[in-house]
Amino acid sequence: MSTMVGRQTAPIAPVAPSTGALRPLGLDEVRITGGFWGERQHVNGTASIPHCDHWETRVGWVGNFQRALDGTLEHRTGREFADSDVYKMIEAMAWEVGRTGDPALEARIAELTALIAQVQEPDGYLNTHFGRPGQPPRYSDLAWGHELYCVGHLIQAAVARLRTGHDDELVAVARRAADHVCAEFGPDGRDGVCGHPEIEVALVELARATGERRYLDQARLFVERRGRGTLPDIEFGREYYQDDVPVREATVLRGHAVRALYLAAGALDVAVETGDDELFAAVVRQYERTLARRTYVTGGMGSHHQDEAFGEDFELPPDRAYSETCAGVASVMVAWRLALATGDLAWGDVVERTLYNVVATSPAADGRAFFYTNPLHKRVAGEAADPDEVSARALSRLRAPWFEVSCCPTNVARTFATLGAYVATVSDDGLQVHQYAPCTIDTALGDGRRIGVEVATGYPVEGDVVVRVTTAPEGEAEIALRVPAWAVGAATLDGTRVDGPVARVRRTFAAGDEVRLTLPVGPRVVAADDRVDAVRGTVAVERGPVVLCVESTDLPEGLQVDEVRIDPTAPVEPAGPGAVARGARVAVVERPWPYDDASPAPADEPLDLVLTPYHDWANRGPSTMRVWLPTT
Repeated sequence: MSTMVGRQTAPIAPVAPSTGALRPLGLDEVRITGGFWGERQHVNGTASIPHCDHWETRVGWVGNFQRALDGTLEHRTGREFADSDVYKMIEAMAWEVGRTGDPALEARIAELTALIAQVQEPDGYLNTHFGRPGQPPRYSDLAWGHELYCVGHLIQAAVARLRTGHDDELVAVARRAADHVCAEFGPDGRDGVCGHPEIEVALVELARATGERRYLDQARLFVERRGRGTLPDIEFGREYYQDDVPVREATVLRGHAVRALYLAAGALDVAVETGDDELFAAVVRQYERTLARRTYVTGGMGSHHQDEAFGEDFELPPDRAYSETCAGVASVMVAWRLALATGDLAWGDVVERTLYNVVATSPAADGRAFFYTNPLHKRVAGEAADPDEVSARALSRLRAPWFEVSCCPTNVARTFATLGAYVATVSDDGLQVHQYAPCTIDTALGDGRRIGVEVATGYPVEGDVVVRVTTAPEGEAEIALRVPAWAVGAATLDGTRVDGPVARVRRTFAAGDEVRLTLPVGPRVVAADDRVDAVRGTVAVERGPVVLCVESTDLPEGLQVDEVRIDPTAPVEPAGPGAVARGARVAVVERPWPYDDASPAPADEPLDLVLTPYHDWANRGPSTMRVWLPTT
């Protein structure tokens, strides 16, 4: 059994295991200084987080707590889980304060905390939707009520405060709520689980942050109860909320994608902290199969709209991709935990692909509108969302300022605020760089020696990553750089080809020494497994970690994305952050019946196809788009 590590030694990071192959670095140890991710962090801090605060106040989700005090919750607004989005917003604020020291956000956290604390019941229970006159009783709807889910996000906000050096009132509120959960759902309490996993990851992280073992034990109990049919059977089956098969026996992630991934992350946390190799291996098995058979080229997960769920193996239609932004965030959570536990830098490929092509796709360039879902093919250009109206998520064809269910904006905000914590790790005698961005790293190796580096790069548009040593550790040490799978055999380290997933330099370093990794970030054409029926006969184009797409904005007037083909045998040339490919325009023959005897296609008209980063699509106004392109 591993010893729990208290908050005094934990990094300023959302995930801080007490044991594992690698130690994550905190926001005080890694500073992103520019580039793709630096710009997104800036927009997140100056626009997205204030935008979330504006909307949560405007639609009344913050006001629900005041209504609880006033006894006017008959006018409560939002869905049953609206409290959770307030908590996620506070978590994003907390990490941003830890990153920048923003005094306005610090004051806003204090203001929100003072309000929330007054709503908490004497026994620690805290929710604005249940338990008062005229409301459903506490825990009367575990399947759909989200009570424990909301507590989980409250706890994660409190962990953010603890990790950033604030053992404040929010922490006290969250600990009382966690103690209530342990009393209510412990071994002698209610034999139930929440319909939406989330409490599990939160309780483990609270155990790590406080050293209190009971929170870990409760998380383990929730994981072990899952899959034993304590939740009611529903239209989508119990697999919707992963209550059909015990976690240890499942072979693939299934059901609601966000629920499945949050549960996987929580189960990994429990396994790491309890030394449960069987549980750990079970989750790895499920996630690996999911990546191989149920994941889009963007890293997105979930192909069913009706239940926001995974489809069957290889059921990955691009135009019906749900690929919820929150599922992308959750997949990053799982992959990062696996990297920390195993020391395998290849998990960084999943983190990178998903961050660039799902999480970064959601927010508009100005950080004030978001995609909830991320399809890979849009046949009809959407209408611009009204900036003053709440959108129904399923009807949004363009980014919208706010949704009736707005889990995604706050999830993006808290993730972008913590991007620095996904960049690098240390082991006893080495530094590992997982994600490439201009940054400074100043930390101690596991053996206590100090090391500092500065990373300079124009990635992902440019392939050179230069790591310059600013503080050299005494004696021999290692700098390890992840080589993405698409670059293995073509990447070079200081001019020498790299044939594996990690480029390593081990020597005695001096200040000023440089290590140069060069990655082949030029465009490349990729095809899907033949079993992905929906895209058989088509190809996609990637540039480095970025998936590209054809957008109607870049086509001749009147031409639609369904009328173009790409020549997969011709060179694809880089152009700005995207590319230009040789393709053709296909004449469309309108027929009264769309099925006929096979006949030669009409003659093609040559056309240069402009391909733009998928994460930028629809930033220039309403458009149609497709990632998978038929070939000439």
